Amino acid sequence: MRDRRPLDKTFLTIVSRWIGVISALFLTAFPLSPVAQTSGGKIVVASKIDTEGALLGNIILRLIEAQGFPVENKLQLGPTNIVRAAMLAGQVDIYPEYTGNGALFFHLEDDPGWKNWASGYKLVEVLCREKNRLVWLTPSPANNTWVIAVRKDLAERRHLASMEDFANFVATGGRIKLAASAEFVESPAALPAFEATYGFHLSDEQLLTLSGGNTAATLRAAAEEMSGVNAAMAYGTDGALAALGLVALADPKGAQIVYAPAPVVREQILQRHPEIAAALDPVFATLTLETLQRLNADIAVEGQDAGTVALAYLKSKHFLP
Repeated sequence: MRDRRPLDKTFLTIVSRWIGVISALFLTAFPLSPVAQTSGGKIVVASKIDTEGALLGNIILRLIEAQGFPVENKLQLGPTNIVRAAMLAGQVDIYPEYTGNGALFFHLEDDPGWKNWASGYKLVEVLCREKNRLVWLTPSPANNTWVIAVRKDLAERRHLASMEDFANFVATGGRIKLAASAEFVESPAALPAFEATYGFHLSDEQLLTLSGGNTAATLRAAAEEMSGVNAAMAYGTDGALAALGLVALADPKGAQIVYAPAPVVREQILQRHPEIAAALDPVFATLTLETLQRLNADIAVEGQDAGTVALAYLKSKHFLP
């Protein structure tokens, strides 16, 4: 879902204000629990409402259950603001979040550290532990941020694997037509950031601007070569990328904030049950970009149940019997 990735400062300011209002309303409706664990001692596992949230939430839930702990399922609870408000209110004990959202949570969107995998994780881990008593466990090595994806046949024919390759291709007259939302085209944090970092510029003739911000539409346009489109805005772990024959280009210079998914757990819960980290850390370390793309495709493209996909993955990697 789009809400997991902040954009420019104006957008961030508006969202931050709304998060404050919604969080206050949530806290009024669901007051802070006086006990360390909610729901009669059960560990409450939540996730956001999108495909990847359901996948990662089910992975967390299955692994905690396998440790013998009683679990309450609050998967797909809502968007970022609702899930985080529930976490801060003590109504949720653990859920998957993205490192780059720390820029939004702590109003530090101008810090360049968010554009580096290791420093972004360190920033959010320290801030959440000190200010919220929340612990970030091992993040996935994937990055679910803005990417530009190109058709696989073009990538193979022109050896396009990174945004550097893309910029060189554009500079030497290569034919590119990019399907994107107006937000992606106009926001300083999206396409303009790619252009400034890699030294290229796409003219109006090289863009097909679609209404809304749904990557399903942009990816479909590239896959079907709609109006000559051969590239599309996407998110790094979009499940439809591989299914539609598209390749996400790497961002080695860090034009975009890194959004690595990781379990976030209340410190009090982890102190009582350190086994949770021991169970989750090695699993998230295996969730590469390609793995998440494939698992997300099983859910979003093939229509499989997220819990079934999560369980099958854990068994295939021998994390569960």
